[in-house]
Amino acid sequence: METKDGFLVINKDKGCTSHDCVKQIRKLLNIKKVGHTGTLDPEVTGTLPIAVGSATRFIQYLPQDKTYIGQIKLGIRTKTDDIHGEIINQKSWPKISDKKLDQYLGRFRGIIKQIPPKVSSVHVNGEKAYKKSFRNEIFEIAPREVKIDELILMKWDQINGIIEIKIKCSAGTYIRAIARDLGEILNSEGCLLQLKRISACGFDEQHSVKISDIEKGKKEGGESKNFIIPTISALNHISSFVLRNEEQINFWQTGRAIKVDINYFKESKSFDYKKPIKVIDKKQTLLGIGFLNKEQTNINPKLVLNAK
Repeated sequence: METKDGFLVINKDKGCTSHDCVKQIRKLLNIKKVGHTGTLDPEVTGTLPIAVGSATRFIQYLPQDKTYIGQIKLGIRTKTDDIHGEIINQKSWPKISDKKLDQYLGRFRGIIKQIPPKVSSVHVNGEKAYKKSFRNEIFEIAPREVKIDELILMKWDQINGIIEIKIKCSAGTYIRAIARDLGEILNSEGCLLQLKRISACGFDEQHSVKISDIEKGKKEGGESKNFIIPTISALNHISSFVLRNEEQINFWQTGRAIKVDINYFKESKSFDYKKPIKVIDKKQTLLGIGFLNKEQTNINPKLVLNAK
């Protein structure tokens, strides 16, 4: 199978780790340089963008927000803050209207601080929290600031104490922590019942494929590149600068700054001189990533493809 650099958007099944997906893709495509854009817990399904080849160098420049559809089960608290953990407390939940519940959810909208679950990959004194938790150590995790751009109450099953939500949030947000904290706010308990990620890093489930689809394509003699989204397509959210001649391209590939007219960018209302710029040639070939200097006179290379 012929491969090319870019992003594979995997529709991850339950029970498979993000690292498992990377290993499978590495083997299927026979390429070493493969990496995912953000861990999904084994029990979480859905969108997992995976970078192939040189695309691994561009992961940090992708949009960082993610969107989930999840269910919260009230009345139960577990060690892991999801339904799969050991139950440590049970409590009844309140009988409230959709409107009142939505008001409580309002406390989680915008910029909030949350304490990640004890069973998480957050580092505590140089070690991942879940390792300490598995050893039953007593420790605290400091609150972290996250941003909830959208939180929609989709369904409230009051009889069974199940809340279905859609949530768009920044990287590093723990939906399990929201489930736990919502239960506490409602004078009950809460844990995550199930979760599906429907978009991540600018990719959504509509463009995702199962690993089994890629395996099937390989058996049928197809090309993996049919599944791969070009790296440049994943960078539509950042400004572009076109190198228009061989001299400029040579300067770029040898790591030298490129002179620019700042008015080139100011025509775009969304432009922020502190943000990365994708550098391309006249054929729309991606050449790398640069940043403007403080004087806004040059683009300094940060990431150069095909460097000389």
